[in-house]
Amino acid sequence: MDSSFELLRAKDPQPVGMERLEARSRFLLIADHAGNAVPERLGDLGIADADLNRHIGIDIGIHGVSRQLSALLDAPYIYQRYSRLVIDCNRPPGHPTSIAPLSDGTHVPANLDLSKAEARLREDEIFWPYQKIIGGQIARMALSDKAPVVIAMHSFTPKHGDYPAPRPWHIGVLFNRDDRLARPLIALLEAEGDLTVGINEPYAVDDSGDYAVPVHCEKGGLLHVEIEIRQDLIEVAEGQMAWAQRLARLLPRALAKAGGECHGKRALSLRPASR
Repeated sequence: MDSSFELLRAKDPQPVGMERLEARSRFLLIADHAGNAVPERLGDLGIADADLNRHIGIDIGIHGVSRQLSALLDAPYIYQRYSRLVIDCNRPPGHPTSIAPLSDGTHVPANLDLSKAEARLREDEIFWPYQKIIGGQIARMALSDKAPVVIAMHSFTPKHGDYPAPRPWHIGVLFNRDDRLARPLIALLEAEGDLTVGINEPYAVDDSGDYAVPVHCEKGGLLHVEIEIRQDLIEVAEGQMAWAQRLARLLPRALAKAGGECHGKRALSLRPASR
């Protein structure tokens, strides 16, 4: 690819999807891996369509859950349309898996031996526009006296190459230094009686490998939580609606138990939570 050209052409979708930006709720939903589009200039990335539709290319089911949860909460929703294999919008630029040449055993030829200029195109036209819109929405909500409560929405595959058995968790609740919203949400989910809840499972948040929580949430002292739902539970519309309804019922209660207030700018000097 000639790096002197822009990456996205006129027929390519805009990278950022936005819904209900003027909604009344303090909740702000974001989904970094909601889509699996690929810019025309990158062809098929050298992989099969089936791989783009796997968990390596998209967080299966999470867009459906998030859209319905946005409607139920009357909450803004911002999401990424391009596949995480084009560029992962929850990885700091330059991270080894920001533009992954290998994902869960699948080689991605279009991501091999990228020049700095080629990587920069993906950052400038997909990664940074997404982060700018999230940051702008946070700022607007804060100015309107409804400091946002950020819910980062993800889904995880039931079985992964680095895990020897099917993952037992129905939902994972993830956090880094700040567990103010995570802890009450975990308690409420466990009280449901029909869920196996992962605490920083199947993944954990950290400064080096994550972007949304450390940058958009922790730096501003915003109440937040990252949610992971197992993909086999939300592959179809019925499951997506059921999880949206459950979270719409529990998230406001968790927020109330957390004190229902964000503290604006504050230094998060807490030690990282144990995992």
